[in-house]
Amino acid sequence: MESSIVRTALVGCGKVGQIHAAALRKLPESDFVAVCDQDMKRATAFAERFGVQPFANLTDLLRDAKPQAILVCTPHPLHAAPVIEAARAGVSALVEKPLAASLTDCDAMLAAARQFGTKLGVISQRRFYEAVRRVKDAIDAGKIGKPILGVFAMFSWRDQAYYLSDPWRGKWDTEGGGVLVNQSPHQLDLLHWFLGEIDEISGYWANLNHPYIEVEDTALAMIRFKSGALGSIVTSLSQRPGIHAKVHVHGSNGASVGVETDRGATFVAGVSEIADPPLNDLWTIPGEEEKLAAFQADDRARFAQVKATTHYHALQIQDFLQAVRDNRRPAVSGDDGRVVVEMFTAIYRSNRERRPIRFPVEAPSTEH
Repeated sequence: MESSIVRTALVGCGKVGQIHAAALRKLPESDFVAVCDQDMKRATAFAERFGVQPFANLTDLLRDAKPQAILVCTPHPLHAAPVIEAARAGVSALVEKPLAASLTDCDAMLAAARQFGTKLGVISQRRFYEAVRRVKDAIDAGKIGKPILGVFAMFSWRDQAYYLSDPWRGKWDTEGGGVLVNQSPHQLDLLHWFLGEIDEISGYWANLNHPYIEVEDTALAMIRFKSGALGSIVTSLSQRPGIHAKVHVHGSNGASVGVETDRGATFVAGVSEIADPPLNDLWTIPGEEEKLAAFQADDRARFAQVKATTHYHALQIQDFLQAVRDNRRPAVSGDDGRVVVEMFTAIYRSNRERRPIRFPVEAPSTEH
């Protein structure tokens, strides 16, 4: 690419779109030129706020604004169509998590990107947290020996007001799932990133405390990785006050490392707000135990200087735009995103069929 600046547009002018747009305005790599939304009134108001051109559909945006990359912030089951249309126009796409609600859609998106030579990525901004990077670096450096056990636990709260804030939430057809699809993809991605390829998953899901939604509010699962390591997943939407999530990895030499990725994020006035910094909460590498306090102090100081809700999105969007510019693989690719969809699809399928689900998981995946 001749220019170091990437012409960028945004699809979907909802709450998450606001986070992406605010992040785009921070980046020297981005020339943020346009937005589109099927609600033209909303697109116009959004465009006026961010100083870009509004469109009612992607076809007109691609023709007139001529972006080189789009950010897709539509509801999960509506991710595939804009990605495929953009790929046909030679335009790369970064999609808000999850990559899609079904493996059928994932495979169509990946096939289009391969066919037309475009980049496809999915948001997993927690990979860019300093505390998460420390865990990954320690594992890769062999400091815990061989990873033998991974644990993901999330206890969070979503009430009826949250589900009423957007009409698509809480329904199989329009959200694609519940706590597994919406709140858990970041940590599912980290489990896979930390422990590697998956052999099989068995699990259960239920709606135990939210009678006004169709989808699951609770899920449990067990993972066997190809390395022989084991993993566990516990995730729920029934514990006040906000999202509390952690991922721990235990090694063969007796050492363990971990991160609290979420420490009380809440849903305020229709927007998710991160109130406390992600921190390493477990660090028993021999000779490094005393580093834990320093890690936490550094992260608290850093957090006080940034708006975390947009800062880490901006870091990942920056990496994606650089990947488009430099013709390289983005840090979190469409293939990475597909694994997360495989993971929650396997849990849905295991619950229904009462058996472990072997990987790779194939479409169709509209089962729950």
